[in-house]
Amino acid sequence: MLVLSRKPGQSIIIDGHIRITITQVRGESVRLGIEAPPEVRIHREEVQKRIDEFHADTAMAAPSPISREIAAGAGTLE
Repeated sequence: MLVLSRKPGQSIIIDGHIRITITQVRGESVRLGIEAPPEVRIHREEVQKRIDEFHADTAMAAPSPISREIAAGAGTLE
């Protein structure tokens, strides 16, 4: 993990096109401004974990195309 020190109003640039700016520091809370292309999805960590859990649950609940073929008899040896 890279750890940097920044003051309010200062920024870091990621991959040449994502800018993270420290907008405010209040006590133990830091506010960040993030500028990124629209195709870059940005989520707080706890939101991303819920998204990942949802996708994992959905993937386990839905049979894969291969398992549907096997269930239909397309993948059996005769």
